Amino acid sequence: MSTSVHPAPSPSPTAPHILDNAAWAALTGPHAHLAERLGRAARYPADVSPFTALADPADPRSWADLAELVGPGAVTPVTAVQTVPDGWTTEQSGYGVQLVATGLDTAPAPEAIPLGPADVPEMLDLIALTRPGPFLPRTVELGTYLGIRKDGRLIALAGERLRPPGWTEISAVCTHPDHRGQGLATRLVRAVGAGIRDRGDIPFLHAAADNTNAIRLYESIGFTLRRRTRFVLVRSPGDPRKTRNGHEGSGKPEEKA
Repeated sequence: MSTSVHPAPSPSPTAPHILDNAAWAALTGPHAHLAERLGRAARYPADVSPFTALADPADPRSWADLAELVGPGAVTPVTAVQTVPDGWTTEQSGYGVQLVATGLDTAPAPEAIPLGPADVPEMLDLIALTRPGPFLPRTVELGTYLGIRKDGRLIALAGERLRPPGWTEISAVCTHPDHRGQGLATRLVRAVGAGIRDRGDIPFLHAAADNTNAIRLYESIGFTLRRRTRFVLVRSPGDPRKTRNGHEGSGKPEEKA
């Protein structure tokens, strides 16, 4: 994959960028009301988003909290992770790219309409057809979603996902195969981006590293490659039928300071 732009710099050459651990920043920030958190580990409800995050992926205490949060033998996706500690296994891994809006021209799309819970069945159908990334029955609660209809049928959508303080991720960008090539995705990205900027946030997004067509499109409309990312699906230690004290697990998280 080749890109025509340089990665956007971090505000400080030494301090970690908030987007380096965007899911944690969102779950402990604007999305804290949705978070299931235990100490240094947090996740979204299973019907909102699959993402799980750690305060510090290099800290064994974060992994210990995650093990307690998800339970023994559980499989969960974790972001911002390079290696997993002993006892954990990597079930699957993949690579992506993170891009930030450095030159995006935002503008409302007059034909775009807000989407809400009543639209979720159609949204899930379009997501299943186009596969832009995870979208679940309550994902729509993460932020604003906009769609375009033709003859009453939902043919394109885009919306907001992770919300680290000062930033908002544009996600679920998709167009029905019968209506591609009309610039619908671009108009929706600009419209979602307009709403993000209206509240003072900066848009960013993720794409699979091998989705070169999408990356070229995003670069062409003003996004800049910031970093490569790695996503891992991990399994926690232990017998999934047992908790640490040997009883059947309830799977319910609890708060821990």
